[in-house]
Order: sequence, then C-alpha cells, then structure tokens
Amino acid sequence: MRTPIMLLLAATLTACGDGKQEAAEAMAAQDSTATVLSVDLAAQDMPLFVELGDAATLGVDAPAVKWNEEMGRVEVSAGEHFSITIMEEVADIARLKSDLDRDMLQKHTVTEEAADKLIYRSQFPDDALVFVHFYQVVQAQGRSFIVQDNSSGRFSEADIARMAKAVRTERPV
Repeated sequence: MRTPIMLLLAATLTACGDGKQEAAEAMAAQDSTATVLSVDLAAQDMPLFVELGDAATLGVDAPAVKWNEEMGRVEVSAGEHFSITIMEEVADIARLKSDLDRDMLQKHTVTEEAADKLIYRSQFPDDALVFVHFYQVVQAQGRSFIVQDNSSGRFSEADIARMAKAVRTERPV
C-alpha cells in the first residue's frame, strides 16, 4: 500500500517541477522579442546613429531627440537611465583631465581611459553622493563629435557604460 502512494507522490512532484525552466523559457522568449531603440541623427546634420538599448530596460516607448540652440548640441534621452549630449567640436581629453585635476570643489577619479574616451567619478568632499560621467570622441566623415552624459542627470556605472557604447558611425543592424 505504501509503495503505490510513494510512487504516486514522486510522479506528481516530478511532473510539477519547480517552475525555473518555465521561467527561463519565458525570459528567453521575451528577450528575443525585445525592442531595441535607435535614432538616426541625419536630420540634425550628424552622420551618427544612437542605439539606446532595450525599451523595457529604459522604461520608454520612444527616445526624445532635441536640438539645444543655446548650447549648440543635440540631446538624446530615454527615461531616467539614458541621456546624452552630442556636439560637433574639436576634442581635447588632455584639457578635460587638467580641468578635473584643478577642480577645487569636487574630487574626480578616472576609472577608464582610452585615446577617445574618459570615464570618471565626481564627488564633493563632504558628501557620499558619487556622480559617474563619460566624455567620448567620435570621428565620422572627417568631423569630430563630443559625446557625453547629460550633466543634469544622475547615472549608475551600468547606465554610463551603455551610453558610452551607444553612438555609432554606422547604422545598427
């Protein structure tokens, strides 16, 4: 009598599963249908494309592209986790580093440095709040563009990494 009950119980538990496989399959199906937001900046006279990332991650349906006449730059944003500015200008990473070293209000720490990119943290001495920024140079069709995070936003390191990889000279596929 006990053996059939035990077999029935084992068969029931085996058939039910723990739900992990079903959840993994659902996530894989969701990932394959993810909408990647991208913007062509040809309308702003810039030979650049911005690939913002997954719409669900950003929490928006469409990015906002705005020409800021006062500052002479294009602002591309999507939700609270993506906001960059792009301007056509001669790059000077060495000058930026010097400015960061001379800043008397904030302490700046460079976390990543390349010939065309600088990622750094900024912090006021008496405050635990840390801001992460990036400054990148993109060359396209003989022109030089400066891409950086919007200074009015507060971004995590993951946000900065996504934004630093977003601007391309060729249409994303």
